[in-house]
Amino acid sequence: MNHKERILFGTDGIRGKAGLYPLNAATVLKLGQAAADVLLSESDSSDWPLVVIGKDTRQSGDMLETAIAAGLNSRGVDVRLAGVIPTPAIAFLTRDLGAAFGIVISASHNPFEDNGIKFFGPDGYKLDDDVELAIEERLLETDTPQDSEKIGRTASLEDAAERYIHFVTHGNESGLLAGMTIALDAANGAAYQTSPAILKALGAEVITFHDTPSGLNINNDCGCTHSEIIENLVKETGATAGVSHDGDADRVLLADENGKVLDGDELMAIAAISMLAEGTLRNNTLVTTVMSNAGLDKAVKEAGGQVLRTNVGDRYVVEAMKAGDHNFGGEQSGHFIFRDHNTTGDGIVSAVQLLSIVRQSGKPLSELRKMLERFPQVQRNVRVSRKPDLKTVESIDRHVVETVETLGDGGRVLMRYSGTEPLLRILVEGQDMNYIETQIDKIAAAAKEAIGE
Repeated sequence: MNHKERILFGTDGIRGKAGLYPLNAATVLKLGQAAADVLLSESDSSDWPLVVIGKDTRQSGDMLETAIAAGLNSRGVDVRLAGVIPTPAIAFLTRDLGAAFGIVISASHNPFEDNGIKFFGPDGYKLDDDVELAIEERLLETDTPQDSEKIGRTASLEDAAERYIHFVTHGNESGLLAGMTIALDAANGAAYQTSPAILKALGAEVITFHDTPSGLNINNDCGCTHSEIIENLVKETGATAGVSHDGDADRVLLADENGKVLDGDELMAIAAISMLAEGTLRNNTLVTTVMSNAGLDKAVKEAGGQVLRTNVGDRYVVEAMKAGDHNFGGEQSGHFIFRDHNTTGDGIVSAVQLLSIVRQSGKPLSELRKMLERFPQVQRNVRVSRKPDLKTVESIDRHVVETVETLGDGGRVLMRYSGTEPLLRILVEGQDMNYIETQIDKIAAAAKEAIGE
């Protein structure tokens, strides 16, 4: 694997202000060419490869879609435009159409001024870091040949939304969510049509809000990043539960019948414990990141399972799921991967799975959320002048080892440097708040003395 640092690609594609480098038309056209050059380098020259593109509701989506499609066409690639559609729908459509790869134009939960571009491979999974790096290096080359013997064509995929709706609902009984009233915040984003249709098809009564996108109002005082909105909507409507998406609908937020939002750890506990009871949690393992509360480990272990932790980021969760053949994982942020249903975080698939647990259990979310007993947690940030391996700093490591040994299975210590700031982030969890506060103060003081500014 190539370990060079990527310049343009971040943790989820390329992001930035639409219209400015690298998300200006000229660069995005060249990105389409670079992606074709790298991802189709070993394809048969006689093939006419196909690429499917989707976007959210930002007004800049049209410009970026046109530019990247032109770049692909210039490399002899046929393009199918799925239009406004959730990110996970492109993961599905890429597989369903047998496309060479898929492209999503979205900046997820960011404001409308931003946009982004991310790729899915033919298997519906996000590209590996080294493949993204190869695309980036090709894009940044000063001399990229423009000539091609073949010119591809672009056409609309008229039934894209219908295909995705059928994909999500197929295999579920039509009355799966019958009797439930759902308050839905569509964030004026990519799921403003598909999510209401899916929930209604499964028998729910749906009261939809923020479903009139203007190109400028995506995520504006609505959606996952504004949890108070769905809380208030549930209270106002008397709904069974609330469902809230981000702009591209790859994640979801749920509120219980009292209008109180559940965080990702609570939702993962509900799903994992239910799957353990049904015998459907593969290898009896839930995959999540180091940021999840230690109480999640305890709850899953008591139900007969185990928790596997990864670095922060849904791509690392998916990588671990693929490597270990696991079928459920996620993050506190609301990215959940039900891998038996889709290859990436899918907000409406996750909502359907969780709401079906509510209905089948006969218990409201306010009761089910009690499956997770959250451990007390304390965090400190220490500004640092350097970032050495912390195990080599004896004064810090001594306090960490002491804390870990005392906590045992009843807690943990997590320390990591910020990737963007000169900060050491320290987190201590345990069942005794006085003890963890005392210990984190010792660790933070040692860090400040040894490597602080």
